[in-house]
Amino acid sequence: MRVSDLVAQYITKMLDEDNGIAEIQRNELAGTLGCVPSQINYVLSSRFTQEQGYVVESRRGGGGYIRITRISMDYDTSIMHLVNSIGNTLDSTSAQVMIENLLTQGYIDTKTARLIQSAVSERVYTDIPKAYRNTVRAAIFKNMLLAQY
Repeated sequence: MRVSDLVAQYITKMLDEDNGIAEIQRNELAGTLGCVPSQINYVLSSRFTQEQGYVVESRRGGGGYIRITRISMDYDTSIMHLVNSIGNTLDSTSAQVMIENLLTQGYIDTKTARLIQSAVSERVYTDIPKAYRNTVRAAIFKNMLLAQY
């Protein structure tokens, strides 16, 4: 398992245990997980974004902390928010994270997650010129989400 996956899993577990709110100290968490603080920053900026249903607040200073809050939205609002946040391009990694979040939040089941993952996987786009892959992926992903709506 990659360090970024481990960090994301740890934070997600904290969110699940504390009603959708987790407070961490970056250096302390990095020490606990055996990584560098910049890896915590990377995970927060890539996997716990507003588009993915989270608010991240930080307080700097000696007793500083980072608070991650899972935003509660109903199904329709979440799907429309996600579709609107995708834009015209979507890379494979971001799509996978979004699918994992939808699955974790119970908006899609495992079978649907696998189906969407298959459609947005980088392997599917090998015959499409690289310049167009992320555009095609975004269109397919958005349409698959809207079909669930």
